Amino acid sequence: MRRDVFQAIADPTRRDIIKLIARQQLNLNSVAEHFNISRPAISKHIKILTECGLIDIQQQGRERYCRLQGEKLNEVSDWIDQFRQIWEARIDSFEEYLEQLQTKSGKHDGRKRD
Repeated sequence: MRRDVFQAIADPTRRDIIKLIARQQLNLNSVAEHFNISRPAISKHIKILTECGLIDIQQQGRERYCRLQGEKLNEVSDWIDQFRQIWEARIDSFEEYLEQLQTKSGKHDGRKRD
C-alpha cells in the first residue's frame, strides 16, 4: 500500500522519529533506543515512513540506516501555506479596519489633532 506524507506525520511517534533522523542518519537499533516501545513497533513506524517516501533505508555493511527524505515534507508545507496566505490576508484586513476605527474615533472625540 502506498501511503501519503500526511498519514506519516499524523502519529506523534513517527513525528519524533522524523525529528530524530533529521539530525543524523541512525541505524534501526539506535532509533529504537530513543523510544519506550518495542522494536517491532518501531519497525512498523519505520515501514510507514518508508512507504510514504519520508525516509530511505540504506544498507551499510550489516547495518541498515534511516535517512530523512526531507523534500517530501514540502507537500505538507505547501498545503499549510495556502491557509497561511488566507489568514495573513484576513489579519491584514482586520488591521486596516482597526486603523480606520482609530482614525474615525480620533476625529469625533472632540480632541484636536496636531
